[in-house]
Amino acid sequence: MATMGFKLKVPFPRRDKMMVDLVKDSSGLEKVLLYGGQVISWKNERGEELLFLSNKALFKPPKAIRGGIPICFPQFGSFGSLEQNGFARNRLWAIDTCPSPLPAANNVSTVDLILTPTEEDLKMWSRSFELRLRVSLGPGKLTLIPRVRNVDTKPFSFTFALHTYLSVSDISEVRVEGLETLDYFDNLHQKERFTEQADAITFDDEVDRVYLSTPTKIAVIDHEKKRTFELRKEGLPDAVVWNPWDKKAKAIPDFGDEEYKQMVCIEAAAIEHPIMLKPREEWKGRQELSTVSSSYFSGQLDPLRVLHG
Repeated sequence: MATMGFKLKVPFPRRDKMMVDLVKDSSGLEKVLLYGGQVISWKNERGEELLFLSNKALFKPPKAIRGGIPICFPQFGSFGSLEQNGFARNRLWAIDTCPSPLPAANNVSTVDLILTPTEEDLKMWSRSFELRLRVSLGPGKLTLIPRVRNVDTKPFSFTFALHTYLSVSDISEVRVEGLETLDYFDNLHQKERFTEQADAITFDDEVDRVYLSTPTKIAVIDHEKKRTFELRKEGLPDAVVWNPWDKKAKAIPDFGDEEYKQMVCIEAAAIEHPIMLKPREEWKGRQELSTVSSSYFSGQLDPLRVLHG
């Protein structure tokens, strides 16, 4: 396990809220909770927060934490019979002291986490697994590599998502590019399948969609901050786009009434076709987040360059 820039501390009275700080010189800071294996903060070299965390987020197990990057496993949303978004996001993970090998990454701070099922988990979902997560902080980049190994005697399948909450200046000034012309399931219409007709996704009402067979790169353009998030992914063919808008925001207890204006969820996911693993097989995904400065209105941002460069 790489430990450069790695700190483990217990900032809360309960040990199930132990937190890992990843520090990369002056180029960034990241906070990861062992509860949920969840990144809850990612700051750039100027100290600007890039992830959204609700001011009303509850740090009270077994409640999931509203914001950051929750891990949805072994089920995304209501696509199955388990609790919403599965149970990995409200379980206590551990530091993985013997992670199976991954290619070495230079000039990054890294922590490896692992989740294995409890007896209670096995009563709900009777599959033995090892869920590993490598979180790496490099110059201007945040990388998550999830891996699932089947340590059962029978095959099993699962769906998965990295429920990434991005911090934005004003949701009405945000565009998501790279998903145009694609089919999607609309969760606001009983998961009915539609085809995206717009040249980019913009927001003037609630959006809750699962885009299918998406490209490996997606761009989230924040006009007001003149900043573009680039999301690059592998092994996660689908992408979820979510913003609750005003009515839904008021109905969510751990979410501020006006906070929908400062966030958008863009989630690398595997949903339409569940991942099937035979005994001893392992699946690996990857999500890399980075930001680039952009001046959309002056024409300095070329979306095709962001998506395909």
